[in-house]
Amino acid sequence: MLTHTSIKSSNILKAIALTGAASAVSMSAHAEQWRGWNIHPPSYPNSVALETFAKEVSERTEGRIEPKVYHNGVLGDQPDAIEQTRNGALDFGNFNMGPMGPMVPAANVLSLPFIFKSEEHMYELMDDEIGERFASAMEERGLIALGWLGAGSRSLYNSDHPVETPEDVEGMKVRVMNNDLYVDMIEALGGNATPMAASEVYQSLTTGVIDGAENNLPTYDASGHYEVADYYSLTNHLVIPECLCMARSSWEELSEEDQAAVSEAAEIASTEQRALWEERTVASRQKVLDAGVEINEVPNKAAFQDLMQPVYDGFLEEHPDLTSLVEDIQAAQAD
Repeated sequence: MLTHTSIKSSNILKAIALTGAASAVSMSAHAEQWRGWNIHPPSYPNSVALETFAKEVSERTEGRIEPKVYHNGVLGDQPDAIEQTRNGALDFGNFNMGPMGPMVPAANVLSLPFIFKSEEHMYELMDDEIGERFASAMEERGLIALGWLGAGSRSLYNSDHPVETPEDVEGMKVRVMNNDLYVDMIEALGGNATPMAASEVYQSLTTGVIDGAENNLPTYDASGHYEVADYYSLTNHLVIPECLCMARSSWEELSEEDQAAVSEAAEIASTEQRALWEERTVASRQKVLDAGVEINEVPNKAAFQDLMQPVYDGFLEEHPDLTSLVEDIQAAQAD
């Protein structure tokens, strides 16, 4: 038989449960909902790391911020997404620094051919004072650089023949990202640069609108480009980082406590991405080799590098204020 005391206790427990549920609903209702842009499919290293970032932010802010990552470029193409993040329409994203150039001129330094000797050099410099200089330039344009991600070495691939010398590029129609430096680089090699959205490349390779493109091995694999362009030549002409960025407007709305939480989440995600990237590069190389792709070393990269001097000269003539940044990056890698 229920006593008055047990009924009273039961009612108290129900009240506590209802209060807790109401609090949870209230917290959820008042959580800041963040939207994040990503061009890659969900299984890609960057995508996995972005989901980690979202999870860590939610946990470390105790649900005050609930980020959601939108993969496969469903929120627009990359230049548009960068602009949306700058103006606060998007809260965060994983961006390649190549398309960043039109909005953050200093970022174009990272698109200079052969500016970094290796991925190791890139990480070392971007994690130090050099990276801070790029982050400052981005902040002035409305973006907060939370972490630098790996994107490997970009190399040329095409549907016709291996590239071993600059002469092998002559007359080749090569897709590049929408950045004048990429255009200048291909044209310095005698090729015909074709700026084009990433989503259009596969069909353009299939129909012969372009002969080739340039990218890292994981993207060459994930995009399926190896199916229609089966010569991959290790020119390694660009080692360009990607950025885990967020809107400055969203950042400035955060308390110091939540800014620290977001920064910690970004560090965890960046570390994870770099490790996953290394694993994926090895796996992608083997996958495309098994599919019949011919991968060749480029015996004389200096021949390619020598042709890039006019690209550097033209860039620094247009942006003399960036000369010291270029020189500092080069000096830091001097043997």
